[in-house]
Amino acid sequence: MSRNEAEAIERELSPPFSVVRPPKLKVPLVFNSPHSGRVYPRAFLASSKLDPLTLRRSEDAYVDELFNFATALGTPLLHAHFPRAYLDVNREPYELDPVLFRDGLPHYANTQSVRVVGGLGTIARIVSETEEIYREPLPVEAALERIHRLYVPYHEALAALLVEAKREFGLAVLIDCHSMPSSTRTDRRTTRPDFVLGDRFGTSCGSELTRLAAHSLESLGYGVALNKPYAGGYITEHYGRPHKAQHVLQIEINRALYMDESTFEKSPRFEEIRETLESVIRAFIPGIPDLTVPRAAAE
Repeated sequence: MSRNEAEAIERELSPPFSVVRPPKLKVPLVFNSPHSGRVYPRAFLASSKLDPLTLRRSEDAYVDELFNFATALGTPLLHAHFPRAYLDVNREPYELDPVLFRDGLPHYANTQSVRVVGGLGTIARIVSETEEIYREPLPVEAALERIHRLYVPYHEALAALLVEAKREFGLAVLIDCHSMPSSTRTDRRTTRPDFVLGDRFGTSCGSELTRLAAHSLESLGYGVALNKPYAGGYITEHYGRPHKAQHVLQIEINRALYMDESTFEKSPRFEEIRETLESVIRAFIPGIPDLTVPRAAAE
C-alpha cells in the first residue's frame, strides 16, 4: 500500500470509532457494537472482487442505532466506524490466515484457530460463509497496519471503559451487541431464533443476568436460544471475568426482526425492536448488584 493510499484510508476512517458517553455514569454497564461500522474505504472496495452490497452481508447493520438508548440509561456505547469485512476486532489481534497473504506471517500469528480456518480471522478472507473478498493476496504489512491503527486503539478504549465502570461501581457488565442472518445460506428452511444470548456457557457472565435477560425477552413473546449457535467471540471470552467482577453478555439479534436482509433497509419494526431492547436492559439493571463472585474464585 502506498503512503497516499494509507493517508486516504486514514482520512476516510477518522475517527475509526466513537465512544458515546452520558453526562454522568449511573450504572456499571458498557455497550459495545464492534461490527456495525459502515465506512468502507475506497481502496478496500477497489481491492475486492465483491460489490459493496455483498460486502455488507458481514455487517451488523444498524446495531449501534438499536442500542443508542445507552446514554439515556447513564452508560457509554462504543461502536466502530470501520466495517467487519475490513478488520474484525472480535478476534485475537493476530488471527491471520496464511492463504490470504503473499508474504510469510510473523511467528506470533495464530494461523490455526477455527475462525482462521473458516476464513474469518482478524482480516476476513470471506463474507456470506463462502464468498472470497479479495482479488489477490495481500501484503502482510497491510494487515499489521490495520491492526496497529484500528484494532489496538479500539481495544484500549474498550478496556478503559470497563476499568472506569469497575472503579466507579465495583464491577462492570459489558453488553456485546451483534446481529445474525435469519438463516444460513446453506439451509434457508431453518430459521434462527429471534435472539441468541451468549455467555460462553456460563463462563463470561453471571448466570443470574443471562437468565434474567432470557426471561425478559421470552415474556415479550420472542424466541431465545442460549449459546447456540453463538456463544460469544474473542471479546466475550477475553473480557468476561466474573471472578474479577467483570461480566460480558453477548446479544445476537435476528436481522429479519428489524431490516430487509436483501436491501439493508430498516423495516417498520425497527423502533419496536429498539424499544424492546431498552426494556430488556432496564429489567436487567436491578439484577446487577446481586451478582456474586463464583465460590471457587472467592476461595
